[in-house]
Amino acid sequence: KTVAIKVNLTGAPESRVNDRPVEDTHYTHPQVIAVTVHLIGKAGARRIRVLESPMSTTGPLEEYMARANWQPRDILGAAANVEFENTNFLGNGKKYSRLTVPNGGLLFPAFDLNHSYEDCDVFVSLAKMKEHGTAGITLSMKNSFGILPSSIYGTGAGKDEPDENPKGNRQAVHNGALQPARTAPAERDPISPREGGYRVPRVTVDLVAARPIDLAIVEGVRTMTGGEGPWVREAKTVANPGVIVAGRNPVTTDAVCMAVMGFDPMADLRTPPFESCDSTLRLAEEAGIGTRDLKRIEVVGSRID
Repeated sequence: KTVAIKVNLTGAPESRVNDRPVEDTHYTHPQVIAVTVHLIGKAGARRIRVLESPMSTTGPLEEYMARANWQPRDILGAAANVEFENTNFLGNGKKYSRLTVPNGGLLFPAFDLNHSYEDCDVFVSLAKMKEHGTAGITLSMKNSFGILPSSIYGTGAGKDEPDENPKGNRQAVHNGALQPARTAPAERDPISPREGGYRVPRVTVDLVAARPIDLAIVEGVRTMTGGEGPWVREAKTVANPGVIVAGRNPVTTDAVCMAVMGFDPMADLRTPPFESCDSTLRLAEEAGIGTRDLKRIEVVGSRID
């Protein structure tokens, strides 16, 4: 049984919010990653693969982590048969995996992804509990935005073929300024709105529909507010929330996270935190992925309040 764990390592490891370590603000904490790996190993997984598509690099994921002053061996040694893969390009696969979106998708009918997102029995989204400057919030579903390889969907992607040494991030998907490499499925409607507040929630829902999340874990032991990283002007650290939310459905898990953060999961456009974007939760609910209605969600452990 192969378990793939997508972590959140958004932005360069040297970027800081108030000079705090990245794991205290916008990266999934390495101790939480290691504990998750350990528990999944104890549950019987034979192979565990930790995945991320870090910005503008095709180097080994452990080198990227080391730049943040982490000890990758703490994660690799947390269970038997643990591996890393940088999914920003073809990587160790012989070809990209094409995952289709049921019912045709909101923006994309299918995506070409690193093989790791198909070659697994269980897919875990291990996210950070944060707000997001474009999508309002970034939780277990928005974490899947990072499964897109920059070789195909980045600003430095190849036009005819994937560029296996991509230099850019996925901003082109945010604003629709560029189309994916021609080997991958194009957008359904290339004249649809180009605003990030319209596009990012819909791309996220398409990705979650194409690569379903089997286990959603959102870490908010230490985090930040005002956005998803140091590049957001309003970004600042917050007192230690000390929470982790986990569930088998990403919509219900993210709904509980929103409530824990002090937001109404039934909120939508022009209501916090979605002042300038559509609600990813509403779109996912309409796509049949799960419910955001707290009255229909069983919460065990601590009460939301």
